[in-house]
Amino acid sequence: MVSTLEMSFEEAMEAAALWCGAWEQGDLSDEVLADKVADLVASRDGARGFFVVSLPAENPLMDRLPEPLVMALRSAGEGVVDLTVRNLAMSTAMAVYHLRVGADEQASGSKRVQRRSIELLQQLEPAAVKNRLEILLAATNGDGSDVAFLERWQYDAEQKAAIKAAVLSVAD
Repeated sequence: MVSTLEMSFEEAMEAAALWCGAWEQGDLSDEVLADKVADLVASRDGARGFFVVSLPAENPLMDRLPEPLVMALRSAGEGVVDLTVRNLAMSTAMAVYHLRVGADEQASGSKRVQRRSIELLQQLEPAAVKNRLEILLAATNGDGSDVAFLERWQYDAEQKAAIKAAVLSVAD
């Protein structure tokens, strides 16, 4: 078995799907899942794999956010905050796009990721979340290091306005 620190993005997605499914079936306790996820999110690829699987999933894990899991994600630090903020931005922009083209089912999925990202950010370390959201907020106005992130995905003014609103809603 590959160490979670050595897992590729694809291996991390497979592990996350397996563990989330086992948790949903009652085969993994909140604590055991949190321990496994803590190991997984210690690497960037592991964290990306976990979020790619857990945020959009039909599985209720990210709606319930068991306390041991919140503590594990919070302990992981700024890497988890950064990925969660990026997921917030991307899901928000994609929800706008999907609604624009009449893809209601995909828009619903994007809104689920957006809602879960907001709820998770509200439970992560407040100072780290605030700092990271301020960087994204500045980028929606054309300033700072996240401008390149928004430009890479070619988000338009409507999508940036929606991202700005989503960022501000985290504080609510």
